[in-house]
Amino acid sequence: MRRIDEILKGMTPDAAPKGTGGTPSERPGEDTCPICGGTGLVVPDLPVDHPEFGHAVPCQCALRKMEARRQELLRKWSDLGALSRMTFDTFVQGGRGHTPAQQRNLQMAYERARAFAEHPQGWLVFRGGFGSGKTHLAAAIANYRLALGEAVVFAVVPDLLDYLRASFSPTSDTPFDERFQTILDAPLLVLDDLGTQSSTPWAQEKLFQVLNHRYNRRQPTVITMNCELDEIDLRLRSRLLDVDMVEHVVLQVPDYRGAVPNGVAELDTLALYRDMTFDRFDLRQGEPGLTAEQRENLRDAFGFAKKYAQSPDGWLVFQGVYGCGKTHLAAAIANYRHAQGEPVVFVVVPDLLDHLRATFSPLSPVSYDRRLEEVKMAQFLVLDDLGTESATPWAREKLYQICNYRYLARLPTVFTTSQEIDKLDPRLRIRMLDATRCTIINILAPAYRGQARNAPPQTPYASRRRTR
Repeated sequence: MRRIDEILKGMTPDAAPKGTGGTPSERPGEDTCPICGGTGLVVPDLPVDHPEFGHAVPCQCALRKMEARRQELLRKWSDLGALSRMTFDTFVQGGRGHTPAQQRNLQMAYERARAFAEHPQGWLVFRGGFGSGKTHLAAAIANYRLALGEAVVFAVVPDLLDYLRASFSPTSDTPFDERFQTILDAPLLVLDDLGTQSSTPWAQEKLFQVLNHRYNRRQPTVITMNCELDEIDLRLRSRLLDVDMVEHVVLQVPDYRGAVPNGVAELDTLALYRDMTFDRFDLRQGEPGLTAEQRENLRDAFGFAKKYAQSPDGWLVFQGVYGCGKTHLAAAIANYRHAQGEPVVFVVVPDLLDHLRATFSPLSPVSYDRRLEEVKMAQFLVLDDLGTESATPWAREKLYQICNYRYLARLPTVFTTSQEIDKLDPRLRIRMLDATRCTIINILAPAYRGQARNAPPQTPYASRRRTR
């Protein structure tokens, strides 16, 4: 059986119901349609040999009622009423106290959202931390399309699933199938906070059905998320990674409400290293006992650190024995960026993990999710003493989550470690060995204080330097 919309689409003006002139009109004060007499059905005037000859189809009054019913359903549970203020006009493209780099990032995200609103095609995914503006941009797209008269479904993912569950109630006025089909076929679907839903098999299955349906039909869809792609159901992740269908926009900005800077301040220990600047770094050129190779290596490390501080790009790893100067160089870079007005987080890795564990306490003023987001989304991050943390599965997983996000988002990150690269978590090692995103500087000089110790044995990549 053909769908009603297919039948109507194939009808020509000559096939309009008799006596209507092809355009039925509503008459004030009349409850009964003058065309169908209130039956809701008409028989088009078609040639005898037409395959649809003699078949009744919905009257245009019935179609209008069906469309009105659909619009009513969309307005009933699409949460845009509360988000009507979130438009492109109200989006602050320059941010609030953001750095130039953050302002450029916001401008890029705004322009991409505006372009999608004009011509919605494929999927657009906004990824970022709490308060980064991703929901505002998604709502602005939805409000823009609504203003053009297009039906839009905007829903927070957990609320959407609750709405579907509610249809099973005996008191529900809308059956599940009708609600579900409305979501599947929405001209534009906006799903806010993907990844925050419950992980029950039913929830995962319904969400997959929705996104798989729209993926196969290439229906315009906007998604916001603040979790890692690795945390998403594998079936959804494979679709989100389709570069021909899906575009990802990563917002690399802190919470506009100011909660992130305040929270990060508890983590940041840069104040303890304020005296570690480039001006105070000792190149040890006259120190007895250092070989010519070690002196040249230290000069090279110092020069590269200064260049990186002026234009940070990708990851930088300082490797060497305790006391060789790697922490001083990392702190000097951080202090330079801080002096330029850029938010910087400098934290010793074991201390970072302790801060994350502390959020599980009932007395913690900040949630675990918020604290993890603060570190992941930091504009500039220095992780000191990588490899000295406890080797528990939990600790390794948290470090990987932070580093993997920053790797994918290309956020500037500096590491110091006394471990050989081969002894680090394999998931981190493979990212550090990506020469397009990471430079490893192996400092060959021994410790400044006490008995000199041998530097870690070099591997083929241990002293690699890349000129930017």
